[in-house]
Amino acid sequence: MAIAFCFNPSLSAFSNPNHPYSSSSSSSSSPLLHLRIAVSPPTPILRHHHPTLPVLHAVSAPSDAVLAGGGGDDHGNSSNNNNNGGNNGGDGWGEAENAGDKNREEALMVLAGAGRVLESLPKDLKSAIEAGRLPGAVVEKFLELEKFGVLRWLMQFGGFKERLLADDLFLAKVFMECGVGIFTKTAAEYERRREKFFDELEIVFADVVMAIIADFMLVYLPAPTVALRPPLGTSAGAIAKFFHNCPDNAFQVALAGTSYSFLQRFGAIVGNGTKLFAVGTASSLVGTAVTNALINARKAVDKAAGVEVEKQTLPILSTSAAYGVYMAVSSNLRYQVLAGVIEQRLLEPLLHKHKLMLGAISFAVRTGNTFLGSLLWVDYARWLGLQ
Repeated sequence: MAIAFCFNPSLSAFSNPNHPYSSSSSSSSSPLLHLRIAVSPPTPILRHHHPTLPVLHAVSAPSDAVLAGGGGDDHGNSSNNNNNGGNNGGDGWGEAENAGDKNREEALMVLAGAGRVLESLPKDLKSAIEAGRLPGAVVEKFLELEKFGVLRWLMQFGGFKERLLADDLFLAKVFMECGVGIFTKTAAEYERRREKFFDELEIVFADVVMAIIADFMLVYLPAPTVALRPPLGTSAGAIAKFFHNCPDNAFQVALAGTSYSFLQRFGAIVGNGTKLFAVGTASSLVGTAVTNALINARKAVDKAAGVEVEKQTLPILSTSAAYGVYMAVSSNLRYQVLAGVIEQRLLEPLLHKHKLMLGAISFAVRTGNTFLGSLLWVDYARWLGLQ
């Protein structure tokens, strides 16, 4: 009787003489018999003789099982969390490795769907796929571009391939920039010079020549790319390795499995600035030399204007250096923002299914940027006393 009370307080009614089911007669069933009839499975006996019973008890009484097994479950979870915590040190590497495996699988699936094999691709593209650096979308874009003869020929050159895979409108933007540059720069020169425009036509011509040479590089160098370059050898210096791993555009979107640090993105601005300084200086040397040649030719024809023509002769070295600095700072920053932020991050996600509209808006934005650049250059050159 005491045992029944210990395990089920509701059975205490059998010890109450006023209970309707209790009896004081010696012929009636013993209290122990009542206990065995009232309590359906003899859980107390099983619990006493079988230590593993709490597992069975958890099946029949979920709420009690949660309370009874809570300590053990928490301990198990704690162990799992500890194990996970011990693996946290390798999470970064694991995520990168998983992204690479996923990229490789996607790329191979695209090739299989197109009936192509990995060996049929260019060497740099093949190596990038094997390294897991290219998602399937890039491989699919390559197969699409390869269908056009001109683009297939251009993709033989690594620089064009990297830029066309990142932006299939890259070639259109090159023609757009160079074509518009001639008109907008000429218009900007006329806006600044007005009545002196034709008198200073040689200087205007020099600026336009510099623009034609520089505009291509202004589109080419800061354009976002899909990096296909192989790693540098161990003999390369630390500075060379750093700039090799920097993106071509400081603001470009990184592919899956790839990331750029803030320092690497800043390195893209510095690296492109150095290249554009060389391009600007070289193009200015050519343009200024051509201008001086025209001025001297005019002087030989028009003897009366010899003195004024002599004053129009441009200083070659100072003008070239000034234009190189202008390209490295003003042009570099404007085109980095234009290609990486305005076009790739803003316009492309919104209009990627409407290529015609995307091209039209890009044309308008680039036209305004080119005109602004021409105005800034004239003001800059006048501020330095070069014009």
